[in-house]
Amino acid sequence: MNDLFATHDALAVGELVKARKVGVRELVEGSLARLRKLNASLNAITDFYEGELLDKSVAAGSEGPFQGVPFVVKQLMADCAGTPTTLGSKFFAKQPVASADSAAVARMRRAGLVIVGRSNTSEFGLAPTTEPVFGGATVSPWRKDLSPGGSSGGSAAVVAARGMPMAHATDGGGSIRIPASLSGLFGLKPSRGRVSLAPIGETLAGAGAQLCVSISVRDSAALLDVLAGGEPGDPYRAPAAEGTFLDATQREPGRLRVAFMRKPVGGAPLDPVLVGAVERTAKLLADLGHHVEEAPPDYDAAATGAAFGTVMCANTFTNIQIRAGGRVPGPGDLESVTRLYAERGRSVSAGDYIRAVQTFHRTGRALGAFFEKYDVLLSPTIARTSLPLGSVRMDGSLEQYEEGLAPMVPFTAVCNASGVPAMSVPLEWTPDGLPIGLHFVGRLGAEEMLFSLAAQLEQVRPWRERRPPL
Repeated sequence: MNDLFATHDALAVGELVKARKVGVRELVEGSLARLRKLNASLNAITDFYEGELLDKSVAAGSEGPFQGVPFVVKQLMADCAGTPTTLGSKFFAKQPVASADSAAVARMRRAGLVIVGRSNTSEFGLAPTTEPVFGGATVSPWRKDLSPGGSSGGSAAVVAARGMPMAHATDGGGSIRIPASLSGLFGLKPSRGRVSLAPIGETLAGAGAQLCVSISVRDSAALLDVLAGGEPGDPYRAPAAEGTFLDATQREPGRLRVAFMRKPVGGAPLDPVLVGAVERTAKLLADLGHHVEEAPPDYDAAATGAAFGTVMCANTFTNIQIRAGGRVPGPGDLESVTRLYAERGRSVSAGDYIRAVQTFHRTGRALGAFFEKYDVLLSPTIARTSLPLGSVRMDGSLEQYEEGLAPMVPFTAVCNASGVPAMSVPLEWTPDGLPIGLHFVGRLGAEEMLFSLAAQLEQVRPWRERRPPL
């Protein structure tokens, strides 16, 4: 098991199980033993399943494309029956206990995935790092003084260390793509409404999405085939795909119109290392036959950021109330920034909230117009080359937190506000060998095109052999 996930992605492991070359119990028990060893260094998994809980997971993963493949579900936006979803918070450590799987988790099980535990997240997913007080900091397998990013950092760290080939991840402002970038993984945020969030209706006024981080493009595509599609009463539905997302990875993307950015919209110049990464990737795309030119989109980045703050605060306050069922957080139950966000959210008026949602929609229309002219927008995923532990503070003031947050989301959050799909692809590396994710954005519903492009890039500039030292 120590070498299996270094050489096989999730689909390949599923094929071994179907061919009876590997037994499910052997696979799961061997994987759990390795995961426990890795977790002693990474602190990426908060809960390991055992006993009846594990037996049920194994029984449920008896068929499908990922038959028998071990999998962890992030402690946010997805419920697993019989366990609490902690949201990375002491306040929800023991209750409420989920009475049923969320719709996406039920589909994961039907696809053969064996859920063996839950992965670490920042509290309420508010930070683009994974350093909650409850559960402790997750460490990057690339370097022990670095964070793997967040808020899906637990999933990213364990996949980067090849503890498993893919893991569940969620994204409300960049939380799939940021840890994918910092961990040397592939991560795609689907279009709004592509994957149902049932039984809840939406997250962050439609900004929230879920899928995974993975070592291969095709694993993410195949998982999206499994998870895509609405549930009765969903408030959003993404445009229907023409075929399967997995099939899209097997065909050429055609000649795409690619725009690239050397700096964030309305933002400061980037580190030259990041500018060089964008320029080399732009040249690579041109060499592959795509039309490439520098052309940033035109939207009000400051207004979009302010709207995000309003929506995040209002959701934090309201979701605590709803989920707590009348319980009131005590003095030590929430981290400082979470508490401050909730207090600010209490004062958000209906008018403030509606104006914030309307700003999201204006931003979406601006990007919609941009993607009438271009197929893809290229940039770095984040405006940093690494993330030292402690860079994003959740234990101080909102000003400290927002200062740490700013360079993490200038390229990612707009995709959540507008609902468009976007992906981080590990194509570049810093001079000292750390991964750099390149960010590719498409129009609403364009996941097939993005997967096709990602597979092309994976073929000409593969990354699977670039593994962290841990």
